[in-house]
Amino acid sequence: MATLYDTLGVKKGASADEIKKAYRKLAAQYHPDKNPGDATAEEKFKEVQNAYDTLSDPEKRKQYDTFGGDGRRGGGPGFDPRNFGGNFTVNDLGDLGDLFGGLFGGRAGRGGTRRAQPERGSDVEVPVSVSFEDSLRGLETKIPVEVTTACRECGGTGAEPGTSPIICPQCNGRGVIAESQGLFALSEPCPRCRGNGTVVEKPCRNCHGSGREIRTKTYTVKIPAGVKDGTRIRMKGKGEAGESGGPAGDLFVVTRVQPSKLFRRRGDDLVVEVPVTYAEAALGATVEVPTPYGDRVSLKVPAGTQDGRQLRIRGHGAPKLKGGAKGDVIARLRLSVPKKLTKKEREALEELQKVSRENPREELYA
Repeated sequence: MATLYDTLGVKKGASADEIKKAYRKLAAQYHPDKNPGDATAEEKFKEVQNAYDTLSDPEKRKQYDTFGGDGRRGGGPGFDPRNFGGNFTVNDLGDLGDLFGGLFGGRAGRGGTRRAQPERGSDVEVPVSVSFEDSLRGLETKIPVEVTTACRECGGTGAEPGTSPIICPQCNGRGVIAESQGLFALSEPCPRCRGNGTVVEKPCRNCHGSGREIRTKTYTVKIPAGVKDGTRIRMKGKGEAGESGGPAGDLFVVTRVQPSKLFRRRGDDLVVEVPVTYAEAALGATVEVPTPYGDRVSLKVPAGTQDGRQLRIRGHGAPKLKGGAKGDVIARLRLSVPKKLTKKEREALEELQKVSRENPREELYA
């Protein structure tokens, strides 16, 4: 027999976020608006909605996991409290208020009529592409976000506008019914209202009774200067709508910074390769180094500089997110070998080579 977990295509131990993602995917796939006139798709949409209504509510999910969909513990062959053999423990009786509720007064546990507990909406995460230059100077941009919100037509009640949900006639609004098991009475979620305590006689045409709909909202987000690839920007209360009066979740905007052709990010520092000639490296020189802000900075190359040496230009790197200071530009010097030499350059190098042979340096062979 298929379970509600099977309906959503998730494992029994799935997290709330996994259940939410599976529901959104299937709801979008089988929504009647996308499948007009398809009775099979509409029925599948109702099954998906029913499964999510139960599994998204922690209390309903706990009861479902305990008693299954038919009131029997775990959906198994049934439970007889008179049989105290095997692995039976007192914990198998559940809440004693629920057990004795069916015998004394018919109350739903200690609180009488059941009311769904407020539940915080899920957080939503969306990526945003940012150029390397914009990541350094910051920007303000608009992003579309697909979220589940209260239905615009019924306001989240699930009932056709002009009507309201009514008290469930089967459980009288308690959300649970009691089933006699000999000496005790075990409570189970009401099969008609699925534990809500109310039922919708005329479902909303827009959301088909779910009280929710998937909408695309556009938010303006300020991306601060200095963001890195993977930086998370939190927008409080812009995530999924809460249920039963619960607060909305948060929206997390994740930056995806495009790579630069010239600079490589290393923390708040920016590494750039600067070519130097053999003469500049041997004798020393002053070279121009580009910065990510469009200007150029003069850098003194010491005599005897080796290939790969790194020199630091302070305060010209990426802005720090937690302060106004900037990182540094790291100039990595690379010896540039010319492909063609003038006659004068060749003669000079040949003379240098002759001197090197006559006076070999021991460190070259160390």
